[in-house]
Amino acid sequence: MIRLGSLAGYAFSGPRVLGGWTPPARPGVYAILYKPDPEAKPETYAVIYVGHADDLAAEGFPFKHRRARCWTQRAGSKWKVHVAFLEVPGGNRPHREMITNELVAVYHPFCNEQQYDNAWRDEWIGEYSDAPNTAPLPPRRRDGP
Repeated sequence: MIRLGSLAGYAFSGPRVLGGWTPPARPGVYAILYKPDPEAKPETYAVIYVGHADDLAAEGFPFKHRRARCWTQRAGSKWKVHVAFLEVPGGNRPHREMITNELVAVYHPFCNEQQYDNAWRDEWIGEYSDAPNTAPLPPRRRDGP
C-alpha cells in the first residue's frame, strides 16, 4: 500500500512493477511511479502519471497505453515503471476524475499532458485570516489571471 494525495488521503494498492501487473476489470484511479534514486532511497517513489478508467483492464496496461513511452523514458526502463491503483467504493466517473485532478495538482506528474494548479487567490476565498478554520492552505498565487 502507498498513500497518495492531499495529506496522503488515498490508500492505493501497490506499488508493483507495471510489467508484471494484471489490472482488474473494474473502475479505478491509477498512478504510474518510478524510483528516482533507487540506491540511496529504495522506498521513495515519484509520481509520473495519474489517470482513471471505467475498466482498468481495458486501459492498455502494461505498455499499450498512449503515454507508456513517456513512462519508460522517464523511468529509464520498462522494468523500472511501477503502478499503484485505487478502487473508489461507490465512486462514479466524476468522483474518479476529481481524485485524478487532485493528484495531478499535488504531484505535477511529468507524463500528464494536462496540469492543474492548486494555488488560490484572495478573491476566490478571502484572506487566510478570514477563514473559519486553521487548516493549511496551498500557496497563494501571486501572478495575474
